[in-house]
Amino acid sequence: MPRNLDITALRSFVAVADAGGVTRAAGFLNLTQSAVSMQLKRLEETLGVPLLDRSGRTIALTTTGEQLMSEARRMIELNDRMIARMTDPAHEGEIILGVPHDIVYPAVPEVLRQFHAEFPRMRVNLVSTNTRDLKERFGRGEVQVILTTEDRLTEEGETLSERPLIWAGAIGGTVWRERPLRLGFCSNCLFRGQAQSALDKAGIPWEMAVSSERDISVDAMISADLAINAVLDGTLSPYTAAVPHGGALPDLGTMKINMYCSAVARTSAIDMLTDMLRHAFRMASGRDYHLPGRASAA
Repeated sequence: MPRNLDITALRSFVAVADAGGVTRAAGFLNLTQSAVSMQLKRLEETLGVPLLDRSGRTIALTTTGEQLMSEARRMIELNDRMIARMTDPAHEGEIILGVPHDIVYPAVPEVLRQFHAEFPRMRVNLVSTNTRDLKERFGRGEVQVILTTEDRLTEEGETLSERPLIWAGAIGGTVWRERPLRLGFCSNCLFRGQAQSALDKAGIPWEMAVSSERDISVDAMISADLAINAVLDGTLSPYTAAVPHGGALPDLGTMKINMYCSAVARTSAIDMLTDMLRHAFRMASGRDYHLPGRASAA
C-alpha cells in the first residue's frame, strides 16, 4: 500500500533546516515547538529513516535528510502553486516589518503606501524599535523582515545602503554653537556612543540635554533647538535639518542600513515588499520614489 507524505510535515522539515533549529522555525511557522517536533517525528517514521542529526549543539541534516531537502522544496512549491491556482489569487495575510525609528522617514511610508496598493488584502504591521531589539525579535521568528542600522553586516542579511552620519538640529537652529554641546539621544541609540566618542577625540565638551527611552521626547528637544544629535544622511525628519557647522564639529563616519528577511517566511508578497525597500534605500536621491510594482514589472 503506497504511503503519502504530509506537506505540513515537509514544510516543518524545510523550515527547521533553513532556520537551524526547532525553536526559531516554530516562530516563523506560527506553531508550537512541540507541534514542529511531532511533525518531524511523523515524517521520519513515515520514511523509516533519520532526517536530522540531533547529536550536536545545533541540528544538522543527515545524508538522507540532504537528499530529501531538494525534493521537499519542489513538493512544497508545487503544492503552493496548485493551491494558488485553484483558489482566490488575491494575496491575504499579515507581514510584520521592523524598522528603527530613525530611518522610517522618508522612504518607509511611501513603500507601505505602494505595497498596500499592490496587495490591498495583505496587512503590514510596523514595529519600530532599536536595532538590537529588532534582531532579537527576528531571531525568535516574531518578525519576517527587519531593517537595521549597523556598522557591519551579519550573516543572512544584505546591505541596502552605507551612508554618512551627520549632525542634525532644528531648522535654523544655533544650539550647536554652545559649549558644552547639548546632545539628545535615546538611551539605546547606536549613534549615541559614536557621537560622544567623536566629540571626545575632538576635545569638544558635551552634555546630555535629553536621554530618553522614547524617540518622541528626543525629537521634541531637537526640533526646539535645545539639543542636536546624529542621523544617517537622507533620513532627516520634516522638523530638522543638517547642522551647517562648516567643520566645527567632528566627522562621524558611516553606518550601514541592512535588511534581513526570513528564508522560512518567504512569499511573493514579502519578495515584493523587500524589492520595494531595497529600491527605496539604494536610490541616490532621498526624495523621489518610483517603486517597482507588478504593473511596472509586466
